[in-house]
Order: sequence, then structure tokens, then C-alpha cells
Amino acid sequence: MKYFWIFLYGILCSNLLIAQEFTITGYVYEFTSKKPIENIEVAIDSQLNKVYTNTNGEFILQYKTSEPRIIIDFTHNGYQTKRIEVYLEEEKISLGSIYLKTDITQEQNLNLISLTDLELSDENNNINASQGLLQATRDIFLQRAAFDFGQAFFKVRGYDSQEGTVLLNGISMNKLLNGRPDWNNWGGLNDVTRNQTFTNGLDFNSNAFGNVLGTTNIDTRPSGLRPGIRLTSSFSNRTYTGRLMATYTHQNIETGLAYSVSASKRWAKEGYVDGTLYTANAAFGALEYQFNKKHSLLGTFILAKNTRGRSSAITREVFNLQGKQYNPYWGLQNGKIRNSRTRKIMEPIAMLNYFYAGESFKLSAGASFQTGYNNRSRLAYYNAPNPDPTYYRYLPSYYINNTIGADFTNASLAREGFLKNAQLNWSNLYTANTNPSSGGKAAYVLLDDVNQTNTLNFNTIVNLKLNSAIKLDAGIAYKNNSSTFFAEATDLLGASFHEDIDPFSNTLNNTNGPLQISKGDKFNYHYKLQSNSINAFTQLQGQWKAFDFGLGLALNQLKTQRIGYFQNQRYLENSKGNSTPINFLGLSGKLQLAYKLNGRNWIHLNTASINRAPNLQRLFVNPRENNQIVVNPKVERITATDLSYTFKYPDFDGRITAFYTRFQDLSRVNYFYVDAGVGSDFVQEVVTNMDHLHKGLEIGVSYNASPQVKLSAVANIGRYTYANNPDVTINFDTANADEEPLDVNGFIDLGKANLKDLRLNQGPQKTYSIGIEYRDPRYWWIGATTNYLDENYVGLSSIIRTNSFTLNPETNRPFSSATPEAVANLLNQHKENPFYLLNLVGGKSWLKNGKYISLFISINNLFDTDYISGGYQQSRNGNFEQLQTDNLRDNPSFAPKYWFGFGRSYFINLSFSY
Repeated sequence: MKYFWIFLYGILCSNLLIAQEFTITGYVYEFTSKKPIENIEVAIDSQLNKVYTNTNGEFILQYKTSEPRIIIDFTHNGYQTKRIEVYLEEEKISLGSIYLKTDITQEQNLNLISLTDLELSDENNNINASQGLLQATRDIFLQRAAFDFGQAFFKVRGYDSQEGTVLLNGISMNKLLNGRPDWNNWGGLNDVTRNQTFTNGLDFNSNAFGNVLGTTNIDTRPSGLRPGIRLTSSFSNRTYTGRLMATYTHQNIETGLAYSVSASKRWAKEGYVDGTLYTANAAFGALEYQFNKKHSLLGTFILAKNTRGRSSAITREVFNLQGKQYNPYWGLQNGKIRNSRTRKIMEPIAMLNYFYAGESFKLSAGASFQTGYNNRSRLAYYNAPNPDPTYYRYLPSYYINNTIGADFTNASLAREGFLKNAQLNWSNLYTANTNPSSGGKAAYVLLDDVNQTNTLNFNTIVNLKLNSAIKLDAGIAYKNNSSTFFAEATDLLGASFHEDIDPFSNTLNNTNGPLQISKGDKFNYHYKLQSNSINAFTQLQGQWKAFDFGLGLALNQLKTQRIGYFQNQRYLENSKGNSTPINFLGLSGKLQLAYKLNGRNWIHLNTASINRAPNLQRLFVNPRENNQIVVNPKVERITATDLSYTFKYPDFDGRITAFYTRFQDLSRVNYFYVDAGVGSDFVQEVVTNMDHLHKGLEIGVSYNASPQVKLSAVANIGRYTYANNPDVTINFDTANADEEPLDVNGFIDLGKANLKDLRLNQGPQKTYSIGIEYRDPRYWWIGATTNYLDENYVGLSSIIRTNSFTLNPETNRPFSSATPEAVANLLNQHKENPFYLLNLVGGKSWLKNGKYISLFISINNLFDTDYISGGYQQSRNGNFEQLQTDNLRDNPSFAPKYWFGFGRSYFINLSFSY
């Protein structure tokens, strides 16, 4: 205790000393070529104490402190961070020449993200990883979260990727439809998108107000890229099996012109999961003209075309029969793999930016236009058997679970049949469609759910340094988005035509359109969402003695409207034409306080209150068919606080952060078939007034045991739960529900869903990792991490946690056996098994006559561990008796569905540059 008081007294005394201003100068050069390096970040402890080197590699840093010594970081993408301890003995200090070595581990950051940031999706669920946001960070915890935990779909603080802001040259790339950035829009262009700046969580970013997950700005200026040619080839067994990439950057200091061109191709006949074909081509061009040192103009064009075969979540029964690589969406046609569910994306971006950079005033203005399509194919069937080989009636469990008694003979036959013919049978579909008795009418149709989008962006950002201690940032951005949605018949599979009639209600999908549909025609639904948003922010940052502070305000406005082009016979009054416009206005604020215990230790406090419009997917109940919106839509409210202790020594650094975030007034719309106490049919389930609570602790430390050996340890101890019991309403697709109590909007009000304190399905909520890395002076390195992941939960069904769950559909009264204890037992939330993952990485680089060769190899999940990366409860069994009966079986017919993680996988990358 005596030493604690001595330590505390020393800290207080050091901060009572009179602060003195110091000027620190120096030059930064590349270690091998001895050439000066521009745009190296030279920073002490905050954004206010940060400068960049000029074209000569020179920097001038002014800093006011009472500390006797400080630590300065020199960082830039592609180079190892250099940390120098400086003793402040004179007012003017020259550090002379500082040399940075190439970071041969950079290929880990630039390549593994694209191989693990898969999209998991089915008709009801979307689980998007947020690892792409973390490419630019050097924080040891976030690096481990992206590259080691990311393969298990770990989410930082349990946040969805829409909680992170992604900017391209200062312009937001987050979609209005779902709030998420789509990394596919620039996927494969690693060389020219590597200049990224990332601010974690609520930390202030000079380009945007940001969000709770953080902000990434991708800078495409050729002047910030390495000049010369870079050629890359890669091999893997993950998402793709091969990649080729070529980049050329030219810089002419005398004329002020610089340009970059890049192209890549990625492909796979099938990835790690069976039938997941992959082909992606990307091209990039950027031209920059610097009028002088202060003014520059930039034009950027990005084109990325991506086609990917999707995979399905499966039950434990299917996993036990076929394994974790099984995918029911594909089958062989004429000896070739054909996937019925492919995702096709091509949304090119054209951008024009202006930059002004003075000593104390910076301004950037930009405009961008993005157009293109995002299509998803699927197989539709009409008055015909379900073609899905995993349909519950085709599995052995269907015969075992028979209500009149187990039929082991047919169960055995079903098992043998599924083991031999577990894939989609394309031949049977063509046979059914060409049957003479059909008269040429299609029983099966392959269609694309098409989303054609045009997005126009304008923005302006101002950065003003009022003096050495105060900085002001402000910006305004406008986004106009027009998204058109329709189904397109891409293949009639041998039939002559398709009748555009809903098979369940025998009603027309378009009363004013043709009944018979041919290949290439729009059918089923056709509408547009017209939206525009305005986002403005201002923030002030300053220093006073040992304190840093920041205050930010933001205003966001969203206007949106549905425009229907089809008049649906089921919704004659509100399917065609313009819906009532919807307007939202949100005001947000955030506060940051930091206290410097001394030159090596800091305490940071961030808090924010964010009010924002819900994304479009959370507003419209059934936009394919009508204008109906969620009842009483509300602005979403986020309250977030995090407290961090950061320490930084020459060989030892780390961060410990406690966080608390509450999301309020969320909504969610789900689509599924249900047998519930209020009826059986396809329904739209609307969950409103929903709150989520995310809290936990992040720990990340690293220690340089020697110049060659680095040790690290990381932990995440989180708890992500439903914070209240939300409201649930449903709308039957085809039934009139005349006997049910409808609200004024035509929905059945099911009341509250008992979700409070249950866990969210946001990936593993507890993770631990230990890593070791060895860097040899002869430019080779190897590293290993062992990772333990726990507390992963599947997505919960809301409808089975309402009072309707206990109702007998025949009597509309509660089941006598549905006691509170029995219901609680049946609905007890299941936690998946914890698991370990061992990952290895390594590489080697060579420099020969000015030519640089780099080899990178990674092996993930070395011991081929089976683990669940995500999943969800099925809602088919919507009443107590059905679910109880089903769950008593060894293989329930409607058990939860899971995505299983990759087994042992590898990635090899070889690059050559000069």
C-alpha cells in the first residue's frame, strides 16, 4: 500500500508541473532504399498531437507537456510501427533520421479479411460479419478479433456491421437499405484500397461523426500509394481457390500528375463448402492532379463484378449424414455443378474529389455516383413437390417421427436415398416442366430477386486547427438513393411459360399485367424505394493540462417512399402507386474525456447518445406486395459508454476497455411458415419496440520479449442480451383471419414476446487468445495463436415466446399441459459447445536489385475442429404441443438450423513488386 501512495503522489505532482511546449523534428526514410517516405503518421497520444511527413520525409511536431519523457509512434500501412522514447531535455529536439522497415506481415491484414468475411443468409436471417472494418487497425485486440475470431463470426462488442461507418475518400458507403457497407463493391482491389485510417468505437474521426463500431476511411489517392508495379497470385481452399492481381502506380512530382490502375480476378469451381462457385473480376483507375502543395483533384472509378454460389444452414441430422461441407443448393447438370442460389453483384462507383490542405485549414469535397445490380437467384415451385433435398419430408426423421408410429423401413430407405442422392436433381425439374400433361406451364422456375440501385452522394468536410490545443471538424453529406426491386424469370427449365398466380391463394400478382410469363420477364413483384438522407456533424477537440476533451453533435434526416408498379389482387387498395412518405429526424451527441496519468498511461472515457432512422428493411412489412409500414415506426436510440485504460511502453503496450451499449426502439420483420395457436400460414412477423443490451470487457496486451519475439494475449468477456420484451404482430399472407382480433392495420396482435435477458445470436460472446510471433532479421517470420471461443447462441424465434404459443389452435384456449414450468423448460435457451482453434501464419520476403518478393502462408483451424458459427431456431412449430412433441425426438423435424465453420484451411500469397 505504501508504494501505491508513492506512485499516486508522483502522478499528481507530475501533472501539477507547469506545461512547456516542445518542438520535435526529424526525417523518415525507408530502411532498404533509404528514400524519404511521405504521409507517415507521427503521433504521441491523441489526434491533436499528430502530424504527417512531407514529400521529403520531414516532420515538425509541437507538443505541450510537463512530462520528462514521451513516446512517439511512427506508423503507415505497409511499414512496421516504430516507437521511440524521447527525453524532453530541450525545447527544440531533432531526432535526425528515422528508418522504417517494410511490414512483411501486412499480407495478413490485406488478404485474410476477404477469405473469412462471408455472408450468412437465408430467407429469414442475415448475419454479416464486421471484420472488414478492422483491416486498418494496429490494435492487438481488434487484429485478433478480425483474423482469429473472425472465422467463427465473432462480432466486436456484439455489433452488426451496420454499426460501423465506411467512407471512400470521405464519402459514406453504408447502404440505406440495410445500413451496411458492401465490401464486394471494391473486393479484390487490395493494393489500391490499403490506405485506410480507422478509429475504434466512439473515438473521434475527422471525416465523420461515426458510429459505435468505429469509422474507416479508404483513401484512393495515387500519391499515397507506392509507385511501380505489383503482381500477386494467391491460392486457397476457402471462399476462392485462386487469385491474380496486378497494380501499377505512377507519380510525377514535377507535373503534379499521379495515377493508379489495378485489376484482379478471383475464382473457384467450388470453395470450402460444396457447390459454392466463385468468380470475381475487379478493375480500378484513379487520376490525381496536384495543382500545388495545397490543392489537388482526384477522379476514381471502381468496377467489381462478383458471382458467388450460396450455401444453406442445415440441421444436426443433415450434418450427421453429410458433414459440414454439405450444401443442398446445388446439383449436377450435364456433369457440371449448378447452384440454384447464386448472388451476383456489380455496382460500379465513379467519384470526383477535391482536397485543400493548408497548415491549419483543410477542406475536402466530393461527389460520387453508384449504379448497378445486386441479384439473388432461387428456385420457385408451383403446385409441385419441394425440390429441396433437405425438406423435412425427405429425411429419415420424418418416418421416425410419424404421428401414427415410427416407420423404420421407410426411414432406412430415406437414409440410403439421401446418402446417395443428397443434391438438387436438375433433371427431375426439367422432366416435370416438359411433361405433356402440363401444357407447357412451368412447375419450377429459376428466378432472380433483382435489386437495381442508383445512388448519388455529395459531401463536404472541413478540418480547422484553431490553435495548438483546439481543433474543429465539420461536415455535411447528402445521399439520394433509388432502388428498384422485382423478380425476373431467368430460366423456365424447359417449360414454355409461367403463370403469374400465387399458388396458395389463387390470386394474381399483377392484375394489370400478362398472365403468362416468359424468360426475362418481370413477375411476382415490382416496386421501387425512393430515399434521400442528409447527415451533418460538427465536433470540437481540445487539450487542457493533462486532459483531452471532445464534443460532437450530428443531425441526420431520412425521407423514403415506396412506389408500387404491380397491382396485387390480394392488396388491391395499397399495392400500386405511391405510399405515404416517411420522414425521420435524429439528433446525436457524443463526449470524450481523456486523462494522461503520465506520458505512458491514459484513461479514456467515451459516451454517446445516437438517434437515427431505421434502415429501410426495418420499415416496410411486405414491400413486395403492398405499401404497409411497421406500425408507429420510431427513431432508433443508442446509448453507449466505454471506459479504457491504455498503456504504452517501448516494449509493452495494451488496452483494457469496459463497454456498455443499449439499443432501443428497434424493429425487425421476418417471413416464414408457422403452425401457431392463431392459425397456420405464411406470415410476416413484425417485432417492434425491441431493446438490445451489449456490455462487456475487452483486453489486449502485447510484449516484445526481444527484437525478434513478440507475445500477445487477448480476451473478450461479453454479454449481449435482449433488454426488454418487444411487441409482436403477424400478418397472414393468404388467410383472411376473420376469426382473429385484428388491429387497425390488419395485423394480429400477439402481445409481448418473452425475450428479456435471453442472449442475442451475435457470435461467440466470450473469447480468449494467446499468440506468439517470431521475426527473423533475415526477413522471415512465423506466428501462432491458440483461441478459445465460448457462449455462442442461435437466433431465437419470437413468435413461440408470445402467449399464442400456448393456445390450442382447435379450441383457441391454452393447452392444459402448458404450465409455466413446462413452457420455460421447453424454451430454455441452448448454448452451443465451446471450441478451440489453432492458427498458424508465416512469411518470407526478399529484396533483389530493387525488386521485392513477398511470400505469405496461413493455416487456420489446424486440428480441423468442428464448430458452429451461426444458426437460428425454426418457427414452424408455433404452438406448445407441436414443439414439445418434436423436441422429444432424437432428430426433431424442425430443429434449429446451423452454419458450420470451416475445417482446416490454408491461404498462400506470393507477390512481386518493383
